[in-house]
Amino acid sequence: MIRPATLDDLDALVAIETRCFDIDRLSRRSFRHLLTRGQAVTLVSEQDQKLSGYGMVLFNAGTSLGRLYSFAIDPARQRQGLGHRLLDACEKNALARECVTLRLEVRPDNAAAIRLYEAHGYRRFGVLEDYYEDHVEALRYEKRLAPHLKPDLVPVPYYKQTLDFTCGPAVLMMAMKALRPEQANNRKLELRLWRESTTVFMTSGHGGCGPYGMALAAWQRGFDVEVYVKDRRALFVDSVRSLDKKVVIELVQEDFLDQLRALPVPLHRGTVSLDQLQVAFEDGGIPIVLISSYRIYREKFPHWVVVTGFDEHYIYVHDPFVDDEAGKTRMDCINMPILKKDFQRMARYGKAGQRAALVIRRRAQANELTAATGT
Repeated sequence: MIRPATLDDLDALVAIETRCFDIDRLSRRSFRHLLTRGQAVTLVSEQDQKLSGYGMVLFNAGTSLGRLYSFAIDPARQRQGLGHRLLDACEKNALARECVTLRLEVRPDNAAAIRLYEAHGYRRFGVLEDYYEDHVEALRYEKRLAPHLKPDLVPVPYYKQTLDFTCGPAVLMMAMKALRPEQANNRKLELRLWRESTTVFMTSGHGGCGPYGMALAAWQRGFDVEVYVKDRRALFVDSVRSLDKKVVIELVQEDFLDQLRALPVPLHRGTVSLDQLQVAFEDGGIPIVLISSYRIYREKFPHWVVVTGFDEHYIYVHDPFVDDEAGKTRMDCINMPILKKDFQRMARYGKAGQRAALVIRRRAQANELTAATGT
């Protein structure tokens, strides 16, 4: 019998963990925490009132991406097909929670686990160096749980933001490199883009980057850009208490706008729809979208993501922020599937429901001539 685990199973879970792993074991405290948190599920296999294995899946808030965090079968019960049945149950449970992609890490020397995962259709897609306690790397595998959904994905090279306030430059770098692979993405470029497009102030700390400054920075590097902003009001000022700071933000954004109006950069007012973004994507553009981070990180700050694909029900994004404190890796932030209906609610910020998006494209030949001649 396969069923959800309860706190009554703690002793048995710890015992299985001890028998299965010599290092990187989940502690009793970790089991207790994960059994009681809302974004995780643990299934156990029980026979004759004894646990013979477990599978634990973590879910990313706001996305449809799951992670098979831990999976173990008691050595005395291995080679009986139990692993296949338990893994299948974990996948069905994840799919029932609208999770369409399941990812996992496995040691290269765990041949039995690799055979199990590959037999279930998992494909290797990455490596995490120095992952385990003994510094062994981890192999990353993933499986699409809804194979009928075939996303139209583009290979957008991932870049992790290195500072709390550089999500804008990070997604801009990803979009530009997808269109110009020879571009070197590094921290120097990240900071240069931030200096060029920052709003100077935010609610606290360093200023973030707005759509106008990012559009101007992309144009100056030889890319075509379209800008979509809900209305003419300055972005990010609603939550700024200081009048002086508000004035500075408004002046900076107006200066960016003055420069953009002198260029062939389309400025669209109103809410851009997902259908519009998908059409632009299918036409070769890379959309960058402003979201509220609350639905993913439960913190209210503006955040930029880059769109990497679409299918019938989902939009896929790279998120430049890697929540290290929550145990996330950059692999968890690549091609994150988000239900379109959820993304529409996510793609707004603040009480005014501010919306902004950019579409980055290869420079058209006529525009290249204009930029080169300065006319």
